[in-house]
Amino acid sequence: METNLRKRNLEQENNTSEHEDHLSDSSIIEPTEPPKPKDETPEFMKEALKDLTPRWRNWWIRGLFTILMIGYFGLVIYLGTFAFMASVILFQVKCFHEIITIGHQVYKSYDLPWFRTLSWYFLICSNYFFYGETAMEHFAAFIQSEKHMMFLAKYHRLISFMLYLVGFMLFVLSLVKKRYRLQFFMFGWTHVTLLIIVTQSHLLLQNLLEGIIWLIVPVSMVICNDIMAYMCGFFFGRTPLIKLSPKKTWEGFIGGAFFTIIFGWLVSTLVLSCSYDISSIGV
Repeated sequence: METNLRKRNLEQENNTSEHEDHLSDSSIIEPTEPPKPKDETPEFMKEALKDLTPRWRNWWIRGLFTILMIGYFGLVIYLGTFAFMASVILFQVKCFHEIITIGHQVYKSYDLPWFRTLSWYFLICSNYFFYGETAMEHFAAFIQSEKHMMFLAKYHRLISFMLYLVGFMLFVLSLVKKRYRLQFFMFGWTHVTLLIIVTQSHLLLQNLLEGIIWLIVPVSMVICNDIMAYMCGFFFGRTPLIKLSPKKTWEGFIGGAFFTIIFGWLVSTLVLSCSYDISSIGV
């Protein structure tokens, strides 16, 4: 009897170990190959650049779009302050959309409600608060001439606070059991995004309303740094700068910094030599 019991126990242990081995093998996920990078060359340029190496093809594509963006920047300068304001707000909304979309890719897999709706609601609330403060500071004469505008100006911060409270209550109502941690994580994601994007765009507009030159000079220096860092790295780059971005080189970094300093000095000299006032608000 004892021998039979021992045999049965051994058989059960063997079956259990085989079953566990099978489960462990089936739970192993085979590594998949990373997706191949897509060819993002515009269709109208593929034929013209087909005989070039990828390195030079990338050079010409970047060069073309650099010229187009500089042309757009020049057009905005020509159109004046309101065109700059519209561009800043447009880019703010686009950047916010891109970042929130990244969070939504994770969030939607849990089938939780109202994430994107509340994100856009908080964006509207933030813009209402910041741009309302700017309007009261720079357009006080116009606001005082309109009764309904005076009401909005008088209670602007209270209205902003109440709008935020409504959004927070909607967030609380959207909470789902066993998903609190994820939902508060995404709530924080939205607010950090607002802090980075809306605050920066607000400060850009504050600079702009103090004089268009206070936006033109910093932005043009950033453009110069980006272009010259790429060109110096393209022709002279040999030493990697950081592992996070392996294409960045010390030669590009130093060259971009050097030419940006020269460019800043030239632009400052040009601005000081102008016979007209280019620092006025212009609105």
